[in-house]
Amino acid sequence: MTETHRINSQLKRAYQGPAWHGPSLRELLDCVTAEQAAARPIVGAHSIWELVNHIIAWEQISKRRLEGDPVSDVPDKVNFPPVADASEQAWQKTLESLAASNQSLRDSIKQIDDGKLEEMAAGQSYSNYAMLHGVVQHDLYHAGQIALLKKLVG
Repeated sequence: MTETHRINSQLKRAYQGPAWHGPSLRELLDCVTAEQAAARPIVGAHSIWELVNHIIAWEQISKRRLEGDPVSDVPDKVNFPPVADASEQAWQKTLESLAASNQSLRDSIKQIDDGKLEEMAAGQSYSNYAMLHGVVQHDLYHAGQIALLKKLVG
C-alpha cells in the first residue's frame, strides 16, 4: 500500500467512516437541520454551518495547492464563508458541497505518486505530506467542535 493510498483512506474515514476515534464528520452531520446548523449556542463561536463551510474551503485550498496553485491570500470571507441563506435547501447544498469537496481532494490525491508528497506544497513552507495529513487533522479537529455544538443545539 502506498502512502498516498493511506492518506486518501484516512481522509475518507474522517469524512464518512468508519473512523477509529468515533463518528465521522458525515455521521455527525446526519440529522442536523438547517436551523441547528445555523444556531450560535456559544456567543462569539462559529456555527456548525460556518465550520462546515470552513472545512470545505480548506479542502479546496489544499487541492489547489496540491495541483500547483500557490494559494497564499486567504481572506476571512474565504476562510470562514458566511451563511447567506439559512434555508433547509441551502443546508442540503452545503452538505453536498462537503461531500464533493472531500471526494475531489481524494481524487487529486489518487493522481499523485508518493514522491510528490516530499515536495513543498505550492507557495508554502511545508510539504504536501504535511499538508495532506494536516487536512485530515483539521477536518477531525472541527468535527470535534461540531459534535459539541450539536449537543448544545439538541
